[in-house]
Amino acid sequence: MSVTFELQAATRQEFGKGASRRLRRLGNLVPAIIYGGGEPALALSVDHNQLSKALEHEAFYSHILTIHIDGKPQKAVLKALQRHPYKPKILHLDLLRITGKEKITMQIPLHFKGDDVAPGVKNAGGIASHLLSTVEVRCLPANLPEYIEVDLSNLGLDEAIHLSQLTVPKGVELVALAHGNDQAVASIHIPRAAIEEEAATEETAATAAEGAEAGAAEAAAGPDKDKAKG
Repeated sequence: MSVTFELQAATRQEFGKGASRRLRRLGNLVPAIIYGGGEPALALSVDHNQLSKALEHEAFYSHILTIHIDGKPQKAVLKALQRHPYKPKILHLDLLRITGKEKITMQIPLHFKGDDVAPGVKNAGGIASHLLSTVEVRCLPANLPEYIEVDLSNLGLDEAIHLSQLTVPKGVELVALAHGNDQAVASIHIPRAAIEEEAATEETAATAAEGAEAGAAEAAAGPDKDKAKG
């Protein structure tokens, strides 16, 4: 189901750290800026509660947003978000205007499926590792995907899925691949702890076997030693 996101914003005339602090403290507003699209950058303020609620949806980060600036709609995407280091507060928002004619570069979330039925997990006891959570794509706004799916259902032990194996929508380019970087996205391996435990068990068993063998050899040589002494 397609999701739409709309934010109400107002232009602001006061700038600087002091003005931003007053916005946050007195008006429960978030200072923001919108730029790009061949137009001048514009300073905005956005309602904190409305923005915070929208940010609960993963899709907000990769969707085309409708920003109503003083009542006039403008299409944009989220480019940067600054949060308070420990309080549940949003400090600043960066938005990029889109025109529909220019390609944009965005981070898109990866959705993984098939971990539980992958042969490397189900039959070989491996653990599936998700090595990336997002990928950077470049495309026209109309082709922007909400997410990219990664299917692990056929992945065996000590195997990996790379960027080049992902299925992406038509018109969407993976930026890393364009730069010759075919990164691993997910893999299945036996956990390191299990390998180390198995190695330790084998070493203990080998040591015990060597001790038993040495004891048996000494016991067998015992009577001959007594005769030699006599």
